[in-house]
Amino acid sequence: MIEKLAILAPEIVLFLATCFVMLIGLSPSRELRGLCGPVAGFGLLIAGLFAINTPGDATGLFPALAPYAKTMVAGVGLMLVLLLSGTVDRRQEKLLAEGNARFDALRLNRAEFYAFFLFSFTGLMLTASADDLIWLFLALELTSLPTYVMVTISTRGTRSQESGVKYFFLGALGAAIFLYGFALLYGGTGTTSLPGIRDAIALQAQSPDGINPLVIAGLVMSVLGISFKIAAVPMHAYTADVYQGAASSVSAMLAFVPKTGGFIALAMLCAAAGWSFAPGPDGQEVYVGSGGQLPEFLRILLWTLAAVTMTVGNVLAVVQTSIKRMLAYSSIAHSGYLLVGLLVGPAIAATLGEGGGTDPTENGLAAVLFYLVMYGVTNLGAFAVVACLERTKPDGDPDELDDLDDYRGLCRTRPALGWSMVICALGLLGLPPLLGFWAKLLLFTSGIAAGEIALVVILGLNSAIAAFYYLRLVALPLLEEPEQNHPVTDVPSRSIAAVLSAVCVVGLVFLADPLIAAAGRAATISQVSPDVLAADAEVVPSVDPAVIDLEAAAPEAAITELAESA
Repeated sequence: MIEKLAILAPEIVLFLATCFVMLIGLSPSRELRGLCGPVAGFGLLIAGLFAINTPGDATGLFPALAPYAKTMVAGVGLMLVLLLSGTVDRRQEKLLAEGNARFDALRLNRAEFYAFFLFSFTGLMLTASADDLIWLFLALELTSLPTYVMVTISTRGTRSQESGVKYFFLGALGAAIFLYGFALLYGGTGTTSLPGIRDAIALQAQSPDGINPLVIAGLVMSVLGISFKIAAVPMHAYTADVYQGAASSVSAMLAFVPKTGGFIALAMLCAAAGWSFAPGPDGQEVYVGSGGQLPEFLRILLWTLAAVTMTVGNVLAVVQTSIKRMLAYSSIAHSGYLLVGLLVGPAIAATLGEGGGTDPTENGLAAVLFYLVMYGVTNLGAFAVVACLERTKPDGDPDELDDLDDYRGLCRTRPALGWSMVICALGLLGLPPLLGFWAKLLLFTSGIAAGEIALVVILGLNSAIAAFYYLRLVALPLLEEPEQNHPVTDVPSRSIAAVLSAVCVVGLVFLADPLIAAAGRAATISQVSPDVLAADAEVVPSVDPAVIDLEAAAPEAAITELAESA
């Protein structure tokens, strides 16, 4: 128990910060209310320091994943706090400062907004610590549920409310699908423990009947349901409308938080059921423990999702005139890129022999973890520039400059913001020597090393398509003449976030080697116990839901309830 509390230290810190934010955000004192952002940032900073020293979970699927993932989350979260400043309550706070309104806690959203922000990051960190299907489901929902409210209250207009409704109902659909998949996984293995599921599948793979069809169906439904979190086709339809309707600061959060949680969850599912097979002498798949390749049905599913997602995202991004919709479809395309690394996983280890596959440049999962760092920092910078540029509507509310033509000549009128957009767009494109180049290079090298040549070719073609709209984001502010003196928000921390992101896109290149090495260590999968794979090990039978032993699987109260209903 003590060891588990040590692993959860960052989450405990964030929870305490959340409680404090909820209290001071409702204070009549303007100075105390203004501390919500700094307190949230301080909580993330302390949580990040704890995360660096967090011990790995030796009993989990990824013993070293939690320290890397939680540190990454805290780092990006600190930058997001700067960007979120001023998103809510700006008009009400101005009226209070001018004496034109009386304090009413019901009219202020600052406490709830920052509390939901911290709750979402707490859920994301819990996802990295998950070792059980129930834990994983609850962590994913804690990550997503607060964002539904944040989208809805991020602006005073009806567009954000419409976006929040769309996001909520489609999110509920996605959650229902992957929850049903989790239930099927439990039915097919008899356990909710992720290591236990891995061991059960290992035994089933050695039996004459092969893997239980319930397990196969559960994995497929789980992957499709979690595809909503990462905005992968066909669960992507909400993305452009939600990103455009929400405030840019919240859109930047949506592009990183649910996506990161989704890919961590997918990595855990694949570690439990995949990256563990190799072709046998008779052409049949043989279980070899970690370091093999995905089962064929899962490989085909992820291959298809990756190819379709990156293609649909890039093609639709090309025709957009709204910069927020363009970045939304760009987010979909990047999910397709990341699925390439997830498909590859550490598969190269099986073909290199003893000690093989330790090179992070040949480890698809390490490429995914490093790519998430790059994408979180770079995409945040692009959205930060959008959040900085806003005009005032007749009713006094801010209105973001969303049309691409509004960014003509930005480097001349607002050099810091213009060059931040240029650098971040080139980083998302993957232009050397920026951080995005090294992240995308890892995906290419790992895909080639794993023999996924066709998918790598599709990845290369999509990168060429993406160059069209990313270079528009470079040419418009850099080469065009300005059509207006671009209005800038009165929230200076957003400009700081934009410039800081651009600096990180360039500066983190010098830390690429240690970051990639850390990603490689985090992508290390624990081995199946030799006792499980022993020749005389008892194969765990697949669980038929119709004949579950209720006395062993349910409490006495549940047994009585089931008997009465029968």
